[in-house]
Amino acid sequence: MRHWWRSYWLLLRWSVLQQRAQLPFLLVVQTLLGVGVVIGFAFLVPRMDRATALYLATGAPTIALIMVGMVAVPQTVAHQKLTGTFDYLRSMPVPRLALLAADATVWAALALPGLVASLGVAAWRFDLSLAVSPLVVPAALLTAATSVAVGYGVGYAAKPAVANIVSQLLIIGALMFAPVNFPAERLPRWLAVAHEWLPFGYMAQVMRLTLDTPPGGVPLLPFAVLSLWAVVGLAVTYRVMTRRG
Repeated sequence: MRHWWRSYWLLLRWSVLQQRAQLPFLLVVQTLLGVGVVIGFAFLVPRMDRATALYLATGAPTIALIMVGMVAVPQTVAHQKLTGTFDYLRSMPVPRLALLAADATVWAALALPGLVASLGVAAWRFDLSLAVSPLVVPAALLTAATSVAVGYGVGYAAKPAVANIVSQLLIIGALMFAPVNFPAERLPRWLAVAHEWLPFGYMAQVMRLTLDTPPGGVPLLPFAVLSLWAVVGLAVTYRVMTRRG
């Protein structure tokens, strides 16, 4: 265990130093994206009621987390494959899960300022008072972990060109065709059913239900589904990282 933690801290420092040139740019983009979703999508709604405002307020930080994990992560892995960094990482004598944990920590930390900024702007813009649950912290961490795990699964399993295309499709789907900024009832029936198996709607649920807790409390189903997606994504990534040849 001591070796694992030492490897994790060293890899964390290495990951930050390796990406130090692009991290400030990504941080600004993520923050602007979250705030932009709140402000920009509000122009599409002629009359803003509390339910719509709540979806936008909680959907924006969800989109910020999805953007980091399912877009930036697979594109970064694709770049690592093209430059040879991917093979170098696989050859390092460190625990594979420590390597994943170090990278995931950087990406999760990158998403947090955008999450806080978008939520603050939404609360101010729509004059919302939220009943925040203590579960909001594990909800945000689980959403980030699931997004990063799926992003790594795509980046590691697919060829670089394919990974870049898939990452763009994922963010388009999350922004426009997933029940993140609007309720699932507005979707076609077949697409609403599909989202009962996909992670996007559950990510939005855990954020929305913990930022504005209903009287009945927070259900466990969204947490369970996201945990399953995170495990699958990590399993795919781990399999590729440990595969020889």
